Amino acid sequence: MLKIQNVTKTFNKEMSKDLVKVALDNINLEINEGDFVTIIGSNGSGKTTLLNVISGVHKIDNGNILINNKNINDLKEHQRAKFLGRVFQDPLLGTAGTMSVLENLYLANQKGRNRKLKWAFNKKEEEKFYNLVKELNLNIENNLTQKIGLLSGGQRQAITLLMATLQKPEILLLDEHTAALDPKTAEVVLNLTNELIKKHNLTTLMITHNMRDALNYGNRLIMFKEGKIVLDVKGKEKDKLTIKDLLFKFEDID
Repeated sequence: MLKIQNVTKTFNKEMSKDLVKVALDNINLEINEGDFVTIIGSNGSGKTTLLNVISGVHKIDNGNILINNKNINDLKEHQRAKFLGRVFQDPLLGTAGTMSVLENLYLANQKGRNRKLKWAFNKKEEEKFYNLVKELNLNIENNLTQKIGLLSGGQRQAITLLMATLQKPEILLLDEHTAALDPKTAEVVLNLTNELIKKHNLTTLMITHNMRDALNYGNRLIMFKEGKIVLDVKGKEKDKLTIKDLLFKFEDID
């Protein structure tokens, strides 16, 4: 589903050597359809840059990025958005805060389609959104007309996750999407994340700083260090890992 071939991304190339930052250093990575990959690493190790080059926020220096065997190097961010879903760390991103929950869901449902100049709500769509929101168990399905900006961080992040998966994207990118939430709410959102990924068999990359979450979720784990992939485990090998193992590998890998 996703192929990263010899991809390098460098920041501050035109500045002094002390300021040059190689965020991705000749990365090679293949993600199979249906893989749920958790990504860990220290700050500045290249995790978010990986998601940014996939989504088109940053152009790569060299190499190729292929999704479903299609080279997307020349596609702009809005063109890639048609087949990508993304949820950010900040619950305020990814939604229009002054619009209602219903309006936000409608916009997300129109992604990749030809949009009309006027709103085109219908009873069938409202029922669909009502049922989807009800499944979240957030007690907001009976008030879909409220502004989404008035929701709590956890409620908003759950709705954002629902919006990102409405059109069943080819790849779902989760950029520390529970980091700004309290532990209890984060667990609720992570469980919801896991359910949606399994329900739609979504190919997913999830960045997290929580090693326990990195071990408990997904079928594959990748560790970044200084722009390189230094650990890539899956299946039974991943299942055997402990937090102690990860901490040791985190400190020991050069």
